[in-house]
Amino acid sequence: MGIPLKYNLRNLVVRKVSTGMTVLGIALVVTVFLLVMSLAEGVRKTLSTSVSPLNVVVLRVGAQSDVQSYVSRDQYEAIRTLDGIAKGEDGQPIVSSEMVVLINIPRRDGKRTNVIVRGVEPVAIGIRDDKVKVVEGRMFRSGTSEAIVSTRLRQRFADMQIGRTIQSGSERYTVVGFFDASGSPYDSEIWADLHNVQEQAHRGTGFSSVVARATDSGARDRVVAGIKGDQRIKLEATPETEYFAKQMGTAKPIQFLAYLVAVIMAIGASFGAMNTMYAQVSARTREIATLRALGFSRTVILASFVFESMSLGLLGGVLGGAMAALIVNLFLTAPTGTNNFQTFAEIMFNFELTAPLIVAGVIFSLAMGLFGGLFPASRAARLKITNALREA
Repeated sequence: MGIPLKYNLRNLVVRKVSTGMTVLGIALVVTVFLLVMSLAEGVRKTLSTSVSPLNVVVLRVGAQSDVQSYVSRDQYEAIRTLDGIAKGEDGQPIVSSEMVVLINIPRRDGKRTNVIVRGVEPVAIGIRDDKVKVVEGRMFRSGTSEAIVSTRLRQRFADMQIGRTIQSGSERYTVVGFFDASGSPYDSEIWADLHNVQEQAHRGTGFSSVVARATDSGARDRVVAGIKGDQRIKLEATPETEYFAKQMGTAKPIQFLAYLVAVIMAIGASFGAMNTMYAQVSARTREIATLRALGFSRTVILASFVFESMSLGLLGGVLGGAMAALIVNLFLTAPTGTNNFQTFAEIMFNFELTAPLIVAGVIFSLAMGLFGGLFPASRAARLKITNALREA
């Protein structure tokens, strides 16, 4: 025979002050946990958003990003001749040679940070499946110092208006348009004419990287193998999806911080739930003795109080999820950024509070309720009927 659930639920209502304080404490823990995890999720989503599964990124052997790489013109020309490379309507191989440089510019808060300037030719737009689109202003003209800027950069950095000049040292780029890169890492960059970037950066005629389009997934694997095995090239090729996946190390410290903060705060919240449940047991000694006298077993009483404690956790989890969703959708809509350890530049992203994260937050709160109520429930179950009635 089990104790009616409404008995425990009504007790939560009767002791509404202690219930409210415990629920609020658990909710705050869940809110902080979800906010930090949504930060890590934003980084993960940005770095896992590649623009085409058929693209292959070619770098110097050992380079972890195009910032650290160099590809000579001879190597570039050899890549264009490989079997499996897709061709455009003009019959030319779809291969994009690109040069990246870092410039140090101020954000809107006055602090300076590194941003990637990517020098490209027109083929760079098409090879990204047109997911990089100019959404305002116009495309830069070849042979000029004009540049287009991602919409995320416009929100985070100063001097990002059309007609303004971005300057870092001797390098100058005039903003003529804004582009959207569909949430990919390219949303953290400035794009300009390849030859102008080479000239301003004094980087000669070589390139930082080459992006090649394969005809299909089988051809992509052949291109990757061909580049590695061709003695003329001697470079390293990686499918674009894997290339960005390797940069996921940037999100791991944030995830570790989320778990560390959550564990520390969860310990405090569990003690809060435990204190509330101990108070419940002490205040209801006579009720517990009466329940035992009526024939309810120790196991049933233990389960009853654990249920009550987990109900506190559930309420806290739901409230915490609602608070986190409110904060993300109302106050954290602007892009934020963190340093990408592979490129030494800032990568921009938005907080991403997903449904699986909210479910994880609720499960986390239930765990706090379980561990917070287990010991008080055990004490309630061990009470002897005669002693309990005498204490009451």
